[in-house]
Amino acid sequence: MAGVAQLVRAPDCGSGGRRFDPDYSPQLFDDLESGCYMSYLRYDELVQNALITVVKDVLLDVAKNGLMGDHHFYIRFRTDHPGAKAPHYLKERHPEEVMIVIQYQFWNLRVESDRFSVDLSFNGTQETLVVPFSSLTAFVDPSVKFALQFTPKFDEPGFPGGPGGGPGKGIRGKNVDVIEKTNPAAGSDEKIISLDSFRKK
Repeated sequence: MAGVAQLVRAPDCGSGGRRFDPDYSPQLFDDLESGCYMSYLRYDELVQNALITVVKDVLLDVAKNGLMGDHHFYIRFRTDHPGAKAPHYLKERHPEEVMIVIQYQFWNLRVESDRFSVDLSFNGTQETLVVPFSSLTAFVDPSVKFALQFTPKFDEPGFPGGPGGGPGKGIRGKNVDVIEKTNPAAGSDEKIISLDSFRKK
């Protein structure tokens, strides 16, 4: 069975509010004249945090037990996120987003509360990547047709734009519909994978 979660947000309409959009989802709103409702329950963030916990748990299991069966992962993240660390040539080639593959050749997978790190081979050279969970845009396990999509956040504590950080980019990002698969370990050709293919028919 295919599984896909995609997070979307209603447009902002002031501090703490959202503009009511009947095409977005049925919602209650307080101010009929402005079309805004106020809520302290940020369901979009709660859902995204829950889905990131899924990714964490999966990676923790792989770090402990290794990959089982045909499981492998395509993970896409924002290379321009202030917490992301990757070889300079990788960031030059992919200044905004890149996909990594965790399948055959990976080492030293470590999972922390807010990020994970892993060693991958690029053109025969082993490099360490650090990927904040807030930089994720997609997580796919094609062996079971499972895919998650995320809206990356650039306002995490300690990062530029976040609490304790300098000027930053705020929350930005876009939903990912198409993923360019490049297996850095095996050096395979690029392949286009649409997340629509993981949706239940």
